[in-house]
Parts: sequence; structure tokens; C-alpha cells
Amino acid sequence: MKYRDVVFQNAVGLHGRPATYFIQKANGYKSDIRLIKGHDDVNAKSLLGVLHLGISQGTRITLMATGEDEDAALEELAELIENGCGG
Repeated sequence: MKYRDVVFQNAVGLHGRPATYFIQKANGYKSDIRLIKGHDDVNAKSLLGVLHLGISQGTRITLMATGEDEDAALEELAELIENGCGG
């Protein structure tokens, strides 16, 4: 199990399109991937879960990955978040 703290950078927040892009990337990994914001912990492969977090620009979140490709998952997904998830 590995963790990585990141700050979301998209000016309009993690809404539909960037969230969908992020989830598609997360689903490309076999590892269990979670997004943690405060006391909320959601499946990073679930659109409803990710949208539930209400992530806006400047929000600090923690990525957690557990599984055979956890290092690669954290690396790519952290970079996506730090770069605004293509939005």
C-alpha cells in the first residue's frame, strides 16, 4: 500500500470531463486506487465517488494504491491531478 499527497490544479475543479478522464486512466490499473479528501475516502474508479469529493482548484488530496502496479498508478495519476486532468 502506497500513498501520495497531491494538490489539484484545474481552475474549474474536478467536474464531469476531467473526472471521467481521470477515472479512465485509473481503470487501466489492476491496483485498488482510492482518493482521500479529509475524512472522505472513495474508489478512484467510480465517477460518483470522485464527484462526491467536490474537488476544486487548490484542494489537497491523497492518492492511495494497493496492488501489483501501485507505483505506476500513483505516478501517472498524481501527474494527472497536478496537471488538471486534461481539463
